[in-house]
Amino acid sequence: MKSRLLASLSLSVCLATASTAADRPNILWFVVDDMSANFSCYGETLIETPAVDRLAREGTRFTNAYVTAPVCSPCRSALITGMYQTSIGAHQHRSGRGTEKIVLPEGVVPIPALMKQAGYYNCIGSGLPGGEVGGKKGKRAGGGLGKTDYNFEWDAALYDGPDWSKRADGQPFFMQVQLAGGKLRGGTDEAATKLSERAAAELGSAVSPDAVTLPPYYPRDPVLLRDWAAYLDSVRFTDRLVGQVIARLEQEGILDETLVVFMTDHGISHARGKQFLYQEGTHVPFVVRGPGVAKGAVRDDLIEHIDLAAVTLAAAGLPIPQTMQGRNVLAPDYRPRDAVFAARDRCDETVERIRSVRTGEFLYIRNFYPRRPHLQPNAYKDGKSIVQTLRALHEAGRLDPLSESLLFAPERPAEELYEWQRDRWQVRNLAGDPAHRETLETLRGRLDQWIAETKDRGPETDAMYDSDMKVYVGKGNPEVEKNIALMKQWAAEGR
Repeated sequence: MKSRLLASLSLSVCLATASTAADRPNILWFVVDDMSANFSCYGETLIETPAVDRLAREGTRFTNAYVTAPVCSPCRSALITGMYQTSIGAHQHRSGRGTEKIVLPEGVVPIPALMKQAGYYNCIGSGLPGGEVGGKKGKRAGGGLGKTDYNFEWDAALYDGPDWSKRADGQPFFMQVQLAGGKLRGGTDEAATKLSERAAAELGSAVSPDAVTLPPYYPRDPVLLRDWAAYLDSVRFTDRLVGQVIARLEQEGILDETLVVFMTDHGISHARGKQFLYQEGTHVPFVVRGPGVAKGAVRDDLIEHIDLAAVTLAAAGLPIPQTMQGRNVLAPDYRPRDAVFAARDRCDETVERIRSVRTGEFLYIRNFYPRRPHLQPNAYKDGKSIVQTLRALHEAGRLDPLSESLLFAPERPAEELYEWQRDRWQVRNLAGDPAHRETLETLRGRLDQWIAETKDRGPETDAMYDSDMKVYVGKGNPEVEKNIALMKQWAAEGR
């Protein structure tokens, strides 16, 4: 693709759209790593988040927004195209890094390419002058550009820079503010403790581990409590950065002519959160403020994060491709979804395949590899103090039955069914309950239909896996190589 991507776009459409670009709103996305909806406006009581609360107060807050993939790169690949990652072959996390490459299907164009074609100045960064994040230079590579993490070949010319300050006079901008979010707390107990100390110094206080309420399947171990407290402090730091960007928009006099969207790329990174299809992994905040957006509104209908692509094109006055799977949830004639879908596939070296469908009442999950445990070996997750602690407690026989059954059972059910509104943490699987057989069969068929209609590309080829694994092995982590051998052993055994 590379530079041919932009060149292939129709010049006639470019001329027609660019002529009116100056009359269009600026569009700014906040995209935050590894964070659930732990904000005051979403009911979190241990911390205050005035900046995101302001966006909700002055705009529309969606209570039931879900990502279609609960891990960074597939989620971001879906977001930037408005397509299910399973439909475009971008569903294996960090895939296409080796010799085998992934190219978008014909007709699928990244949103920045369409915006650039329409005369927008595309930028991606911290949202603050000089790429500074909380007084410190950002660590993202690429001349200050923010996180992209796309699982397909794309052209760096999509982005004009890290910041909108260099756009032409009167030129609207499309800005992605990429924030580290939950990653601020790091992956170790030491890093979590340091973030809490930083919160006490910079924010005037730190969340007390003793005050934290954990999901029922996590033990109240000091390591897990300190981690969750630091996570909540990472929410506070994130909110502060959001406030700084909003203040900049106000100082420049452009806040009210800018469509601002706040969301995260998936839920908290934890043993049953990130990478999994439960509420903890897929539910995200989604708040929209700007021209024409209802103020103080709260919407409870189900939406998917890929809908942001359609919202963005519509706000820019651009047509939404008929093949785009995202929908403009702000359109006057919008018909709410009656279900949303999600998928989990390989994450780094760890092979997995899970699919789900969620309605207003039920969540149905299908495990394609039920003979593999929930916490398969994974160097990324096993390097975290919280997972190491859980494994140590399991080995010592110190976990309660709920934690053992949900986190460490040697096998999983092929199907799971939850009344997710009543069962907040999805701990009571109703798939085997005769009273819910009709619901199970209905949602089973609904998922089958979605897989067929969206052309879910399913498992990756051995060639793609081997190509990517050479990259992982090359990073020098012996645990990765050991896990790759285990994945291949299980595959040979039909697990």
